[in-house]
Amino acid sequence: MKDTFNPVLRLHSTSSRGVALTISCLPKSLDSVLRRVRKGRHFAAVGGVLLLLTGCNSLPYSGPTEAQINRAQRDPKRNTVGYAIVQVSPDLITLLANENPPLFSNLDADNTPVSFTHNDRVGPGDILQVSIYEVGSALFSLSSASMMASATGASTMPSTSSGSNLPPLSVDASGNVRVPYAGEIHVAGMTTIEVANAIKARLKQQSLSPQVLVRIAADIANSVMVYGGVRRPSRVTLTPNRERILDVIALAGGANQSHQADEDYLVRLTRNGKIAELPLKTIENNPAQNILMQPGDRVQLTFQPRSYTVFGATNRVTQTQFSMPTMTLAEAIARSGGPLDSRADPNAVYLFRFENADIVRRLGMPVDDKAKTAPVVYQLDMINPAGYFLADKFMMRDRDLIYIADSASNKFYKFFNLITTILSPGTSMGGIAK
Repeated sequence: MKDTFNPVLRLHSTSSRGVALTISCLPKSLDSVLRRVRKGRHFAAVGGVLLLLTGCNSLPYSGPTEAQINRAQRDPKRNTVGYAIVQVSPDLITLLANENPPLFSNLDADNTPVSFTHNDRVGPGDILQVSIYEVGSALFSLSSASMMASATGASTMPSTSSGSNLPPLSVDASGNVRVPYAGEIHVAGMTTIEVANAIKARLKQQSLSPQVLVRIAADIANSVMVYGGVRRPSRVTLTPNRERILDVIALAGGANQSHQADEDYLVRLTRNGKIAELPLKTIENNPAQNILMQPGDRVQLTFQPRSYTVFGATNRVTQTQFSMPTMTLAEAIARSGGPLDSRADPNAVYLFRFENADIVRRLGMPVDDKAKTAPVVYQLDMINPAGYFLADKFMMRDRDLIYIADSASNKFYKFFNLITTILSPGTSMGGIAK
């Protein structure tokens, strides 16, 4: 319906000489015009929102989508750490299951032990207890008859035998020990029997048929240091029984938090300048890694609770401890509540990890020769039912990071909800249309 206009006559004075006549037209009804103005304001407000939210890029979201992760991986300027994306597959599961961590048994490969391995040799720092038994006149002790004869001047028959314990003798840094009447003897590397024979040979010229017994009172050379998360950090003496690594840990009292899983304890062994680390549980399950201790070894037991982190379109961002000996990717995702139906892209479940460099090379990716680890992103497709079987075989590790990507359509729904909120009655912007 068209608006009708009525002419309106207006008189107004323009000067002192006369009056001007102005004819203008106004609509017969102002309601339609006012409605159009209000509608114009309303659409202008919506248009402003559309301009501000061009491409939905300004909407908040929990992280990148699958497409954004793939683009960032191919862009050297954004992929500054050089990570690669690898699809979780049966071949990958097999490759990871066959990975060999640095083993204790490798410490002896191509490395002839410098120290003795029978744990019965004398070395610098040891304290020796020497007992000498003599017949007739004794160098180290006088029988009661000899003392009386000396006091009275009478001649008596010499006693049949006498024994004496020398004060503790310390082996110096050069491996030598000083014995009265025998002088300095180099004893480093000898057994106690060999030390006794060496002392006996020196005393034969001065004593009648001497007999010598030697024992190690304080064994420093045949010992290992055990420290860290054990109940009694100490120096553990090795015996000819030849103790193994689990033996010396037990002799030091064992783990000081026995209620924790053995997988959360890390054993570090230092030998001849080389270091190897293994979980305590691995040593218990693999007898080949329960190696013989050598004098001078250092064993450190460390309590390191394993944990993993979950980000993205899940119920909550969380850091969770394993609390069990082993955990699979499927179990870790389930603990976080799994992908959210309203936000997540089940096709884009990622696990971020610094992987062993040897594994990365076997995956065909370039790795620096000196690097021990390299960043890898493993992608799991939970749309494919086979992905659930793979997730149940993929083993989690300490400090793994799981990211569940947002769905690409999630931005549209957020934008749609925002527009619905703007246009709904009772809001400040919706009131423009009133």
